[in-house]
Amino acid sequence: MTRSSSGTASSNGRRRYVLAVIVVALGVLTAGILLDVLGTILFALTVAYVLMPVQGWLVRRGLTEWTGTLAATVIGFVTAVAVFSPIVVALYFRIEQVEDAVQRLPRELSVTVLEATHTVEAGEVQALAVGYLSDAATSFALALPVLAIKFALFIVLMFGLLLKGEEAGRAAVAPIPHGYRDIVYALAQRARETLYAIYVLQVATSIATLAIAYPLFRILGYEAALTLSIVAAVLQFVPIIGPSMLIAPISLYHVAAGDLVAATLIGVLGLVLVAWLPDIAVRPRLSRRSAGLPGSLYFVGFTGGLFTLGPIGVVVGPLIVAVFVEAVDLLADEVNGDATFAELIESDLEEPPAESADTETTFEESSSRAAND
Repeated sequence: MTRSSSGTASSNGRRRYVLAVIVVALGVLTAGILLDVLGTILFALTVAYVLMPVQGWLVRRGLTEWTGTLAATVIGFVTAVAVFSPIVVALYFRIEQVEDAVQRLPRELSVTVLEATHTVEAGEVQALAVGYLSDAATSFALALPVLAIKFALFIVLMFGLLLKGEEAGRAAVAPIPHGYRDIVYALAQRARETLYAIYVLQVATSIATLAIAYPLFRILGYEAALTLSIVAAVLQFVPIIGPSMLIAPISLYHVAAGDLVAATLIGVLGLVLVAWLPDIAVRPRLSRRSAGLPGSLYFVGFTGGLFTLGPIGVVVGPLIVAVFVEAVDLLADEVNGDATFAELIESDLEEPPAESADTETTFEESSSRAAND
């Protein structure tokens, strides 16, 4: 009876793992077929994962599961439109003004260093910049129909994932033995915290940047104040350097035009108020639920994901790095417990390796046997 039950349990375990392998293989095949929309699928998956607590909160407040999912989807839709529509409008209406500003720059720039004047030719750089802007505007216009279809796919996927999120979670943990599910739950928690940091915390910081940058650019007399503010808000998603990528070129533009006062004003006020203030004003108040990923690792994940996967890598890159760091922490806790690195070194130096101790014992035993013989 015991052998029969153990054989049945072993058979069920093998069946579970075979099904898991089949699911993984079919998932890889499906990802290959859907490669062109894989970024949209990943984006919808991450956004839905962040919105699941919102959907659960709405259901607990009396809405049905379907209506709660619909309301959470509308929240995600409105948020996505609020984030991306200003970028689209700015690119559509301001691209010609940016090209005119680049073309108005001097063809030559004279720089004096130690009473020696050097002339820098900027004509070729201007031509390359104008050509790049024109090509980018054309490519963006041609891609609008495809982007509209992908956006519709994003909304449909987000609704489906929110509606069937519990079933998807059950399926994901089904092949994992119960003794290892705490690891999966820890990794899932780190993933949720990281996505919260990327979406909620970064979006809040970007909104604060927009609210600060627009009045500043208006006061300083920039005609495209709203466009510049939107660009600064978007650049908040770039870790460490952020809006500095906008402030520095504007300052250099004023230097090239010979307006040193304007260059100093935008350089100092822009870096302090636009690039620095939103981080210290918003981030600490919302960082309790974030993953606490160091800025250096976030930057590595951001740049690596962007260069490898394209725009979706902005989210996937830091997410993978954060989950990897969590897995390393779990392994370290499993092996070393709460001991610090210095304590581990001290204990390893004090205690001889187990293998050498076993070798010495074996040698002593063999010597005593030889003596007895």
